[in-house]
Amino acid sequence: MFFKKRSAGNKKKAQAKNSQASSYSSIEELFAKTKESHDFHQLPVTDIEGYLIISYYGTLVDHLRLEEKVLCVFRSPNFHPEKLNDIDDIKKIIPIEDIVITEDMNEIETKILKGYVILQIREKDQKCALINMADTKAGMREENNVENEYSVIGPRIGFVENIVTNINLLRQNINSPNLIFKEIHIGSYSHTKVVIAYIDGVTNDQYIQTMTQRLQDINFDVVFDSSQLHQIIEDNSLTPFPLFLSTERIDKAAFALIKGQVVVFNHGSSYAITGPSTLLDFFSSPEDYYLPWLLGSFFRLIRVFSVLFSIFATPTYVAILTFHYEIIPRIMLNTLGFSRHNVPFPPVLEVLFLELTIELLREAGARLPTKVGQTLGIVGGIVIGQASVEAALTSNVLLIMVALAALASFTTPNYKMSNTIRFLRFPLILFASVWGMLGIVVGICFILVHLTRLESLGAPYTVPLYPFRPKDFGDTFFRLSFSKTNKRPGYLRPKSILRYQPHTEKKKKNDFDE
Repeated sequence: MFFKKRSAGNKKKAQAKNSQASSYSSIEELFAKTKESHDFHQLPVTDIEGYLIISYYGTLVDHLRLEEKVLCVFRSPNFHPEKLNDIDDIKKIIPIEDIVITEDMNEIETKILKGYVILQIREKDQKCALINMADTKAGMREENNVENEYSVIGPRIGFVENIVTNINLLRQNINSPNLIFKEIHIGSYSHTKVVIAYIDGVTNDQYIQTMTQRLQDINFDVVFDSSQLHQIIEDNSLTPFPLFLSTERIDKAAFALIKGQVVVFNHGSSYAITGPSTLLDFFSSPEDYYLPWLLGSFFRLIRVFSVLFSIFATPTYVAILTFHYEIIPRIMLNTLGFSRHNVPFPPVLEVLFLELTIELLREAGARLPTKVGQTLGIVGGIVIGQASVEAALTSNVLLIMVALAALASFTTPNYKMSNTIRFLRFPLILFASVWGMLGIVVGICFILVHLTRLESLGAPYTVPLYPFRPKDFGDTFFRLSFSKTNKRPGYLRPKSILRYQPHTEKKKKNDFDE
């Protein structure tokens, strides 16, 4: 057997395939795009107009190092700008090893997004010096991990309260000059800095304009957190459903940008707002994309089933025991009768007592320190549940159902949607106590009608279910393989529908000659 050797032609083809040409033909064209982002700076080093221009992203460079190593050299009385005629002489003036002299647009575009500073002798010069001024510690702190959106697989670095740091973290994940940041100040007293992020050429202009207009129209005194911002700019304030997805994960915000959504940062908040969002976005976890698509789809379906069980378990219990006990099998009816024969309350009061007890334990655990809160939730649930059964305040069957419903509600990846699910149980319980299963159906109809009327940034909240868009079902209740989901969702109306070229399986070649 002999190994096959790759030909030189194949090597060249592989290299050509791996190398990506810049989308900009000149440095002026590149700067025309980067100037749209508020964190891009371009300034003259000397008093001579159009001479010695320095350009960089302020969120990516180490400003102290830039001042000490570069700017102070040009501001020194020993520096004579008229003697600097060739960009190659920069290496003799600036005492830094990592300086690259180039006119290659691919290298210029790549390095400026890595924290390099561009230095030109004249403003229109194509040949420039790239000086490494990257801030390697930016975006990192001792406790930088996500707290509420934890995942076993995937990155765990989250946003912080500093908006400059958050922009830096996002630029590290999306290295493109098409990533644009627009800065707005809101709050008559707080003057809070808010930044809108989007990818030019992908995000629909209507969403950018709508979000910008809503933020500019805010007439509020102080805005401290993105949760306040969420409530101010949402399309409908008379709804328990969150209309914008809040996330503390960098990868989740980056994925939203890639899809064609708008991301909003609020200085002082470690959460970003993404929109327009749909109902199904709140049940998607980052782990779904880090696992094989079959496993990711399986766990997402479990999540959806758990949410439905959490909402309808206790209302169904009330409806059956109050109006429809004849549908219970005889063996189970004996068990239910034995467990409830000493309970003096009707099923609706029994359920409300246990549900409110669970909510009380949740709130108490959330307000206490982490370890104490966890202990209270576990021990308190066991002690109170066992005591209530022994005191004949509730049945042991209902205790199991309420515990399972509470456990199922924890599978929701988004905290705000989890609160909504907890809330929906109570009106359904009341409907079930009055009209039985018919009451649950009436409650479901109210919820469905309300959902179909909701919008997020002007886009339908229940899409692709309603309006029905079968082409966008590849990443909803389940997730298809990456080769099938290479297009952006059509309901976002992106400027560029194609995300990447799908992988085409070719006939495998033998590595050995036999």
